[in-house]
Amino acid sequence: MDSIDLEVLKTAALWLANGRRCQLVTVVKTWGSSPRPIGATLAICEDGQVVGSVSGGCIEDDLIEQVRQHGITRTVPEILSYGISADEAHRFGLPCGGTIELAIEPLSAASGIDELLARLERHELVARRLDLASGAVTLTHADAGATQLVADGALCTVHGPRWRLFIIGAGQLSRFVAQVASAMDYHVTVCDPREEYSAGWQLPGVELVHTMPDDLVIDAKLDRRSAVLALTHDPKLDDLALMEALKSDAFYVGAIGSRLNNAKRRERLKLFDLNDAELARLHGPVGLYIGSKTPAEIAISILAEMTAVKNGVPAGLQVNHAAALTPAGTEACVRD
Repeated sequence: MDSIDLEVLKTAALWLANGRRCQLVTVVKTWGSSPRPIGATLAICEDGQVVGSVSGGCIEDDLIEQVRQHGITRTVPEILSYGISADEAHRFGLPCGGTIELAIEPLSAASGIDELLARLERHELVARRLDLASGAVTLTHADAGATQLVADGALCTVHGPRWRLFIIGAGQLSRFVAQVASAMDYHVTVCDPREEYSAGWQLPGVELVHTMPDDLVIDAKLDRRSAVLALTHDPKLDDLALMEALKSDAFYVGAIGSRLNNAKRRERLKLFDLNDAELARLHGPVGLYIGSKTPAEIAISILAEMTAVKNGVPAGLQVNHAAALTPAGTEACVRD
């Protein structure tokens, strides 16, 4: 699966390769409540076909209608605002007083979409600078903390895997987690030195390595945009990797297993001289409580909790497996 923004770029590249005119729409700024975040993208073909989203529907309808009536006539980028008045807010599905600012860019071979996609295929983080007066585009390497901005007459957008996820174990659950995480703009690496698990692993866009998990975590130099999930049920593989991850700047570290087995895991990790603050960072049992039973449902619960932590949702608003019980009084989590 591709992320939405990657799908937009790939579709636009295909339209251009087929000799069709198209334009790229990017959310530049929002005020008040807005259905889509800054950086969200949409591509519109000359026949009105569309991929992506910038508002959730109503603004897209207006942009499509403009193209169908007048075609794609822009030769340079243009900044448009929607929802300034209460009437417009109601018309375009924005809360009263909400405003969204869009950059509309006519695409061509000079827009660098093919080169951008090639760099993204190599898992690079890329800054794309669009000159708003001329439409000229330059591509450069972006730092991990780079964000979209408009400055000095240019729109600078950031593309690529801004977040990294390291999964220990190449089992069925890992496959579901990796698939969904890849669509969420994570660069996913799966680590499993066991041949019986990794031999049949084939998931496009997901890197598989056979080194020892703790070596991988050390070499990865985890930062605040990194997450680690231990999903093997094997302490020999999970524990050392967790020890290194909990000492790092990773924003999320989680481990599968029941409450009992995670309590035992924490006791083992204490032997590695982890302090209470470091141990408190471990999410185990991993995931939010949603009554999940199947591997696919468990993957959703894990990624839901990761997303909540990434977005700064207070722990008090999260309900995880450690705190949730089924009506029968048994733990609703994955058991060892």
